Formats: sequence, C-alpha cells, structure tokens
Amino acid sequence: MTSVDVPRETEDSRPSGYAAARLRLLQEETRSGPPRRSALAELTDDWLAGLFTGGAGPSTSGMALVAVGGYGRGELSPRSDLDLLLLHDGSADAKTVAALADRIWYPVWDLGLALDHSVRTPGEARKTAGDDLKVQLGLLDARHVAGDLGLTTGLRSAVLADWRNQAPKRLPELRELGEERAARQGELQYLLEPDLKEARGGLRDATVLRAVAASWLADAPREGLAEARRHLLDVRDALHLATGRATDRLALQEQDQVAADLGLLDSDTLLRQVYEAARTVSYASDVTWREVSRVLRARSVRPRLRAMLGGNKPVPERTPLAEGVVEQDGEVVLAKAAKPERDPVLPLRAAAAAAQAGLPLSLHAVRHLAATARPLPTPWPAEAREQLVTLLGAGRSTVDVWAALEAEGLISRVLPDWERVRCRPQRNPVHTWTVDRHLVEAAVQAAELTRRVGRPDLLLVAALLHDIGKGWPGDHSVAGETIARDVASRIGFDRTDVEVVATLVRHHLLLVETATRRDLDDPATIRSVAEAVGSASTLELLHALTEADALATGPAAWSTWRGSLVADLAKRVGALLAGDAPPEPAATAAPTAEQERLALEAFRTGGPVLALRAQAEAGEEEPVGVELLIAVPDQPGVLPAVAGVLAMHRLTVRAAELGVLGLPDEVGSPDEGGGPVLLLDWRVAAEYGSLPQAARLRADLVRALDGSLDIPARLAEREAAYPRRRGAPAPPARVTVAPAGSQLATVIEVRAHDAPGLLHRIGRALEGAGVLVRSAHVSTLGANAVDAFYVTGRDGALLPAAEAVSVARAVEDALRG
Repeated sequence: MTSVDVPRETEDSRPSGYAAARLRLLQEETRSGPPRRSALAELTDDWLAGLFTGGAGPSTSGMALVAVGGYGRGELSPRSDLDLLLLHDGSADAKTVAALADRIWYPVWDLGLALDHSVRTPGEARKTAGDDLKVQLGLLDARHVAGDLGLTTGLRSAVLADWRNQAPKRLPELRELGEERAARQGELQYLLEPDLKEARGGLRDATVLRAVAASWLADAPREGLAEARRHLLDVRDALHLATGRATDRLALQEQDQVAADLGLLDSDTLLRQVYEAARTVSYASDVTWREVSRVLRARSVRPRLRAMLGGNKPVPERTPLAEGVVEQDGEVVLAKAAKPERDPVLPLRAAAAAAQAGLPLSLHAVRHLAATARPLPTPWPAEAREQLVTLLGAGRSTVDVWAALEAEGLISRVLPDWERVRCRPQRNPVHTWTVDRHLVEAAVQAAELTRRVGRPDLLLVAALLHDIGKGWPGDHSVAGETIARDVASRIGFDRTDVEVVATLVRHHLLLVETATRRDLDDPATIRSVAEAVGSASTLELLHALTEADALATGPAAWSTWRGSLVADLAKRVGALLAGDAPPEPAATAAPTAEQERLALEAFRTGGPVLALRAQAEAGEEEPVGVELLIAVPDQPGVLPAVAGVLAMHRLTVRAAELGVLGLPDEVGSPDEGGGPVLLLDWRVAAEYGSLPQAARLRADLVRALDGSLDIPARLAEREAAYPRRRGAPAPPARVTVAPAGSQLATVIEVRAHDAPGLLHRIGRALEGAGVLVRSAHVSTLGANAVDAFYVTGRDGALLPAAEAVSVARAVEDALRG
C-alpha cells in the first residue's frame, strides 16, 4: 500500500458537505470517545459510498470499496488516515478500475486527508497478505463500505481462514515484530513522551491481541482490556485535536492541553491513566504470548506422547513448589488441595515460590487468589513476612511475578499505601521508571547486595518502601518515614526493626547527596551523617540501599566515581561510629602525587596547568567523559573563568570539585612562602564531536584570567548563532544556605536546570558578592544541576547569617535574570 499526505490547509480551501459535517462533528462537545469515532466512521462511509456510486462515471459492477485497519474497525480519530482497498473481481478492464479509483482517491486528497490505498483482486489481496504480515493484519479488520457485498464477504472469509491455517507459522513472526518494535519504541507505561500506538502496551499491541484471538489458538485476558484500549484511543483523539496533526506521540508540551480536553486534573493524572491502560495491555500481551507458546509447544509434543501412551491423552505433570503451590506446564498454579479462603498467606507463598523458581504465575491462579483469599491479619504472621522477603530477594524474576499480583489488585490489598505510587510518573528524566516500578527495581538491585549486610530482610523491605512517600505532598523522605514505620509495624517487625526501616527510608538520599555535594574532609560533614544514621549496622544497610536506589534509577544516577565517593563517606562515618575521633578541621587537604606535581608547576610558571586523564575503567557507562585537572595560583575569578572557557568549548561539566592546596614553605623563594594554589578537578564530556586539545583550553584560560577574553560576550554570540530548542519551561533556580554545613566555611547550595554557562554565571555571581570560594562540589543528574559552594569572607571566616542569605539571594537573582 502507498500513503499520500496533502497539506491540511486544502481542507478549508475546498468547500465540501462532508468536510463541513466532519468539522461540526469534531467540534461537538457533547460527543466524544467511541460515539464520536463511530459517528466519524459512519459519516466517512456515507461520503465514500457516494463517491463510489455517484455520478456518470465508470461502472462499479464486480467491485467493492473496503475499509481496513483502524478505519475497518470503525475507530477514526480526528486525524486518522483512511485505509482503503478497492476490490474488483477482474472482469473490468484496467482503465475502468483506474477511473473508479481516481474518482475516490482524488476527493480524499483534495480534503487534505491522509490516504493509505490499494487496488487488488481477492486473489491478489490474499497473496499480498501471505507475503506481508502487516497487510494480513489489516485485512482481518476488513469492513464493507460500498459495492459488491459478496466480494467483500468472500475476501473476509478467505483471509480469516488463511490466518487460522497459517497461525502456527505466522504468530511467532508477529511476536518477533512486536519485540523489535518494543526495542525501538520502549514501554509505554514508563515513557514521559510515549508513542500511544507503537510503544509496547500501546494501540498496536491491542490490535495484535485481536489478531491472536482471531487465530483461535489463544485468547487474551479480556477483563479491563477493552477499557484500556478505549482510553488510549480517547487520549489520541484529544492529542489530534490539540495539535491539529496526525500524531501518536504524547509530547510534554501537549500534555497539559490534552489533560484539560479530557477533563483531567493535570498532566500527571493524564500520564498515570495512560500508564494504567498500557500496563493492562502489556500484561494481557504477556499472558497471551505465553499461552500461544504453550499451545504451539503442546502441538509439537502431544502427538509423540500419545503414540507412546497408546493413544491416551497425556496427564500434565505437577511438581510441588510450596504448600498449596505446584508447577504445571511451565507455570505456577495452585495445588488441588489448596484452600485460599482459609490460608491468607497463600498469595505471598505462591508469589515467592514462582519468583524463586523463575516461573510465571498462572493467570487463573492469580485471579482465583484475588477472588477468594482472605486478608492478612495485623500484624502479619511471621510466615507472611518471610514470604514477602523471599519474593523481594528473588532478583530479576520478582518483576514479572509482582506485575501479575498487581494486575489483579493483590499488591494494593496487602500494602494499601502502594495505591498512591502505582503508575505514578516521575518527570525527572534521570528516572527510567514510574515510582512503583522503581521501588520493585530497587528491591531487585538490593537482592544482589544482601550478602554485604547483616539484615538482608530490612534492606529488601527498605528498598521496596524508600520512595513510598512520593504519593504524598511535601518531602517524600519525611512522608515516607511515617508510612514506612506504619507498614513495617503492620507486616510484623518488632519495634527496633521498625525504627531501622523508618531511618533508612528517611535518609535514603543522605549518603549520595552528602558525598557529591559536601566536603568529606570537613569533620562537621562526617558528624552530621553519623548523628542521622545512629549505628554502624544501620550505616551498613544505608550504604547498600543507596547503591540499590541509584542503580534502579537509571544510568545517570550511579557510576564508579559516585560509588567511590559514597564508599569513602561510609568508611569515614563508620570509623566515627566505631569510636575513632574525627580529625581536626584542616584548611587544606593533603594533595595526591598528581595534584602536587600540577600545583608545583602552576606555582613555578605563575599560570594555569592542565592535565586530561581518561576514565579509570574503559567501557563502563560513566556520566562523564574524561577527568580534567587544573592547577592555578590562587587569584580572583578562577571559577567563572574556567567554567566559562569550558562552556565556550562546548564541554558539559558532569561533576567538579574545587579546593585550595597549600604548598610547603620551602617551595619558591623565602619571600613568596609557597602561596596556595587552586586545584579544580572536573569531569567533562563534549556536547558533540571530540574534546579540544589541552593547549587550546590553557591558552583561552590564560586570556580569561588576564581579562583579554570576554567570556559573557562569546557565550552570548554562541547562543545567538545556535539557539537551543526549548521544551517545557524549567522550574526557577533555587539557592539556599545549608544550615550547619561546615565548620570551615558557609555552604551555598544551588539547584537549577543545567544549561551551558550555568557554572560560569554562578561563579561570577559569587565573585560579585565579594566572597571567596574555598571548595566547590558540582553534581549533574540529567537536566538538573545541584551544586554546593563552600565560601568565606575575604578574611577567611564564615559568613554571618544575614550576609550568607544575601549572597544566596544574589546568586539566585543572577540565575533568574
């Protein structure tokens, strides 16, 4: 088939009764959803039938106009294309058939409607369907519009018979196509800008399930499926009307309007409903394809078994897995003697057994449990708690088993607080998953770390609950602490364990935020973490939870570098909790050999010295490109100068630390006294292309420091020449003073949307405020920058509280200006 698009403005330039009626229908506020789609299909049928039969044109004998695909199903969205087949029996000459086709196609194009069309005999249509699986799927939904009804009916019957006869061969092909499409488009239930049609769990998969059912080999779970499909179509209708385009991608900038048109509270509510629908379709697909595989496997095995058994029907083998739980035919089912109505632990026991065995839970078993199982008492019996921990500790197989329980409402039944995070979107692009899937992924990652901790049960439960507060307003860690304390009590932990779980949830971000945003050589930093954690055993659990949380977030949230910082912090805090006295505050840190070499060279030359170092572990996905070390004799303006030069060279700063190295007195002349050198440790990546040479960076840095290079002007020129495409507006920058952040300096924390030149602007604002930057800790996660600057007055002392607030406001004003 071919597809032709004509610019939509021709729809208004060529008056048409159909066009006017179509416009009125789309503008009706009282009719939407399935009624509007059906009405639009009927209106289009009448118009096309008139084109087919009207006028003094060629004869239509032995011909039929057939709607296929989405139009065949009567599901026309406002900007859907028309899938049409002009069917003829071969009795008319080619010129007559072509004339009739022109009489139909050209008015469609004149109205600016997209048209997917073909002209074939029934034999040609069947042959094309046999060669092209997509064509065959479209013909399964063939619907008569005009002409010879018998021709259409005959084709439909033949195509359906072909499909059923060829199903054992074609269904595996269809499944493979779906898997390839999912690999390209991703999973609809987790995407911030999903393709409603092509992503896994979208409209295409819903159509595939209809085709599988038509094969008679297997049928999809029907409960909720029609409603999920209807909702996805409703969203697509609203998207077409909001954009005026035939698009299936729900872009961020369209979500507010689409939500409003559907009468929803906000775009988060919209996404959550889309995710719920996609999850229903995805789960139905999983169950259906599993059944297809089972049927096809049985077809190939049973003839041989029957021959061996003398023609008798083979009896399915059942292998016990746990009390009331057995394996049968590759699935976990309930034993014949199981009594869900008398055994409230059975759902968790069955789930744990399935996850440990790496097997799926039977759809029938899950639905039977959901319909008959008694609720667990409060607190839970010890076995229920143990089965939950076993389920969470099973690793990757936990995900599918959890999804099966969730699809039938069993998770929300045993953990009522789960309902608030179910399908909840996370708009931070660092996050790969919705909140609920992230929590399950964190448990999966924690299962790999259980050998590192003394209480793996507490680690797994804390991983499952660490973001449970995201369903409530305010700080999710604070809200989560309260919820986690309640959940841990309900599932039967004693008072001491409950407090440990609550502490882990409250402080699950403490280690990574402190390690990447605070000076670890400052005793105040170590003391504050130790006070929050309270014990070495809790610290051990928190360290593992931090890693599991980050690994479950996405590739930008964890790296060898971040892991080493967190490990260093945990080691220092552990030493303090073990009774070791913290070191006294030091003005400078002991330099490494590499740092000392660069600092000495910078001191002797009086200018900046640069060194580029490759990543420590080749092939690992770090959030950085290379490490750039810069040593500069202490002088004003170093931070904004370096940051500006890097921005000029299109280098993205992923992480950075700035510190002061004091050189030994014997270095240099007695009069010079070995003055301090600033050391900047940057992790950078090129926006595109290769990294610039260190010599070029140094030359521009020298010019920036002596004032001969106007960095703001150069950055403004670059922005004017290559403006960045802006999506949804980012929240404004927020600059605060960290309370009790350090004994050595005042800590100014900046949270802002990452952008070229951001660090340069912050540095200029701090310089303009008249403070000295003694240390900086820059961290970038996706589109968000969270930077901490340790500053002092010109006299080297901490800033008075009022002055610190004034500096923070000045930086914030500079970033908002």
